[in-house]
Amino acid sequence: MGRPWNAAFACAVLTAAVATALPQAAKAQGSVFTAADVDESQFVMVSAPIGKGESSQLNIYEQRTNKRPCFAVSGGMPAAVDPLLSSFDFTGICNRYIDGNGYSLRIGGDDLGTRYRLTVVKTGSDIELLAAPTRNPSAPVYLVAQAGGVASGFVQLNLQPGWTLMRRAYGTKTLGHLYIYRDTAP
Repeated sequence: MGRPWNAAFACAVLTAAVATALPQAAKAQGSVFTAADVDESQFVMVSAPIGKGESSQLNIYEQRTNKRPCFAVSGGMPAAVDPLLSSFDFTGICNRYIDGNGYSLRIGGDDLGTRYRLTVVKTGSDIELLAAPTRNPSAPVYLVAQAGGVASGFVQLNLQPGWTLMRRAYGTKTLGHLYIYRDTAP
């Protein structure tokens, strides 16, 4: 008589443990991956025009080797970016990150890629990169980067203090995904 009760009790405890762990695992997406340092001098963040240029999106270009330049930055604030990688086969020389598959927001140990979208917004006096909540409209919007003025075409975005670029890592292996990273929320 004691055995059926013990088996039922063990099953209930196991079910409760799994049910309790699931929301934590789903919430702590960043716990599977870590963030690894990158040489930021090899990257440029760009407000890249879409269509006729009325709106823009974030592109990030990475210079992987010195075989040939992937991009050229000129001018002051705002700085124009010439995406040289668009004129040759950049395989093995450059990386181009053009959407949420290539980059996401991370604050500390929390990968916010499914909860925040990185959006380029043109204001009357600047071009800003904002991290906007996708699920919770009452969550804060973060100013991540700015161009330092208004311009058309491909324009460099400069990270605000406290923000940096990092690479997603799994164990000791770095992956191809980039994080726009900050230790703590601003």
